[in-house]
Amino acid sequence: MSAKEIQEETKRKMEKTIEMAKEELKSLRTGRASPGIVENVKVDYYGSPTPLKQIANITAPEAQLVVISPFDPSIIKDIEKAIQQADLGLTTHSDGKTIRIPLPPLSEDRRKKIVAQVKDLIEEAKISVRNIRRDANKHVDKEEKASLITEDESKKAKERIQEFIRESEATLNGLLETKTAELMKV
Repeated sequence: MSAKEIQEETKRKMEKTIEMAKEELKSLRTGRASPGIVENVKVDYYGSPTPLKQIANITAPEAQLVVISPFDPSIIKDIEKAIQQADLGLTTHSDGKTIRIPLPPLSEDRRKKIVAQVKDLIEEAKISVRNIRRDANKHVDKEEKASLITEDESKKAKERIQEFIRESEATLNGLLETKTAELMKV
């Protein structure tokens, strides 16, 4: 594998880690309603766990309300059950065709707990990114030892990988700041 291929794969893996962190952040409740809160809840749909966003239309028509309109109204009970089992602390109200989820305002204490969760999630993503860097550097060393790449190529590849990690950590820190600000504003 060439130094360039190693760099490209490393960058791709780091970007994927950031995307996964963004998806997980979406599911954390902020004080405003967002379809992201429930869209990845797995519903038992004809025997297979299916993300809610694939079997229903999810909207947030008001700041404190999420509305779920299943494509197949016969699965409303299954959706309600899945939301309760997801332990999101949400109460569902159904009229037989749609599910309404009112979101009460978050207390200061609850906001602080969620901010701590956000910090933990971002820290886990940073650790993943660092592990990706470590593995990539080992791969570069292995290729250099096998004389498949030169010492200069190895050094440049490691510098480029370090740039990727700086960019990734800056992005993750930005996500942390944005989500914390979103949570703490009243």
